[in-house]
Amino acid sequence: MSLISVLPEGLYCQAGGFFIDPWKPVELALITHAHSDHARSGCQKYMATEISAGILHKRLGETINLTGTQYGEPLRLGETQVSFHPAGHVLGSAQIRVEHQGEVWVVSGDYKRCADPTCAEFEVIPCNTFITEATFGLPIYHWETGAQTCQEIYDWWQGDLDRPSLLFCYAFGKAQRVLAELCHLTNQMVYVHGAIQGLTEIYRRVGVEMVPTAPISEQPRSYKFKGDLILAPPSAYRSNWMKRFPQPQTAFASGWMAVRGARRRRGYERGFVLSDHADWQGLVQTVRQTGAQTVYVTHGQSQVLSRYLQEVEGVNAQPLDTLFEGEGDI
Repeated sequence: MSLISVLPEGLYCQAGGFFIDPWKPVELALITHAHSDHARSGCQKYMATEISAGILHKRLGETINLTGTQYGEPLRLGETQVSFHPAGHVLGSAQIRVEHQGEVWVVSGDYKRCADPTCAEFEVIPCNTFITEATFGLPIYHWETGAQTCQEIYDWWQGDLDRPSLLFCYAFGKAQRVLAELCHLTNQMVYVHGAIQGLTEIYRRVGVEMVPTAPISEQPRSYKFKGDLILAPPSAYRSNWMKRFPQPQTAFASGWMAVRGARRRRGYERGFVLSDHADWQGLVQTVRQTGAQTVYVTHGQSQVLSRYLQEVEGVNAQPLDTLFEGEGDI
């Protein structure tokens, strides 16, 4: 690696004097998005997309020193020109383009290629070197559209109106995507766990349209949620919190549900394949479209994807060790 290297603190650009998504406190951190494995506390200064500011302040604190930027806005940092471009992952997510002496690197952060009404669509950025995630970097992973999957979620919910329907999904990104896709199917109230409600209100403030929501904690203890849809993070599953709902039907929305037996092992009645990361085809397609001849593959199936890119696509690809985590309970 040359323009960007891996130090103990994270991905570092010496020519620009900044880190990208560092995992230790640094002076200047450029943040691709607000998931906790990419946006960590303790840095002196942060730079991120303006639209992600609300989420970052909620997660890292209102007092952080944060500079917001618009997608595509050129920024001069040291000897480099830097810009943030849509990654299609979650609200405000960005790829970071770094140019120095005619050489262009792109750090993708996390990204997906399918449509999502809650965030800007992924933008292909031509580059010499591309750093890609590989969370779902196996050919078995293939996504249908979010609209198709949320139709399945709606049908599951409406198929048993004698019980509460508990859908477990990640609190930031996945929950809001479900709520937005449901707009095309219903205007019925959806009840949400406290971990989801605050983040959802930030999405509303920047103009993302979703079905109406209400916090579970504000409902009378006598209310049984019969026939209602409830969204909650996976950490709430099988916790005392679930005692609030008599005999619920349960489901989990995640890319991991594409693996045979994953739903059964986790104990959910139903699994829906819905991810905010690129599937196998999306990963391979993206590398092709960037035109990058050097690719570093991180977090996930990095060995598998890098070997495929080398042997089939003819790209100089190799795994890159980082502390990013992929799709988890974040």
